Amino acid sequence: MRADLHLHSFCSDGKYAPSEIAARCKEAGLALFSLTDHDSMEGVPEALSAAQALGITCVPGWEVSAYEDVKVHVLGYGCERGEAYFSFLEERKKGALVRAEDMIRKGNAYLNLSVRLKDALALRVNEDAPLHTMHVVRAFARAMGKEGDEMRSLAAKLYLELFDRGKPAYSALCRPSPEDALKVIHASGGIAVVAHPGRIRLSEGEKFALLDRLAGEGLDGIECFYTTHTEEETRAFCAYAEAHGLLQTGGSDFHMEDNVHFVGKPDFAPDERLLLALRSRGVKV
Repeated sequence: MRADLHLHSFCSDGKYAPSEIAARCKEAGLALFSLTDHDSMEGVPEALSAAQALGITCVPGWEVSAYEDVKVHVLGYGCERGEAYFSFLEERKKGALVRAEDMIRKGNAYLNLSVRLKDALALRVNEDAPLHTMHVVRAFARAMGKEGDEMRSLAAKLYLELFDRGKPAYSALCRPSPEDALKVIHASGGIAVVAHPGRIRLSEGEKFALLDRLAGEGLDGIECFYTTHTEEETRAFCAYAEAHGLLQTGGSDFHMEDNVHFVGKPDFAPDERLLLALRSRGVKV
């Protein structure tokens, strides 16, 4: 069973509708996928409906944008959109506005522009989902005269140059911690998995110390198979997961065509332990 358990729609910072993501998974020959928008499962109902019509399976998912100085995102699978989720969602929506105002103030000062919060909000497709950093960055790209794919391309460059951690317009305000992510995912009945550990900007020793700490807090798995992981990293994360009894997951982190991330790549087939864990959360696989 081929699967891709890390995909984004325009309900966060992706380009396509949840139903289009489902269609692309079907086209790629996948039997199982998960829509994992940032800090929100508001696109999941549409993805579930589309998957059912296509004869494939969608795992209700999301990606909590957790930080502790560095980015430590946590994927949640098989979660329910219940009280714990909606309470957390409201916190993220309010915090995102505070953070956006901070980024916009810094970005305007640096670029001598006059971007407003409403410019970023206008780029958010789903009003029930939190404003994402990339909406803010795209507002700056639009203010620089770009639209469509050109806007998205410029925004990707602006993010790395200006809005990424340590850059002049970066903001760390109102970010949840990895432990916060574990708590809300578990409170929502889900499986908590550290996303793309190879991208965590820590030394190898610090990275595995972090995984040790989170494993002690109830972490369920690691995204071992990921687009930009090297073969050495994949082997190391699989070995760590096996040694610590953690689940192994995999996904592309597809947002849009960028010549790096492709739906269904890397090749990933869930093992029986992961399938059993998903079945226990009501996923019919």
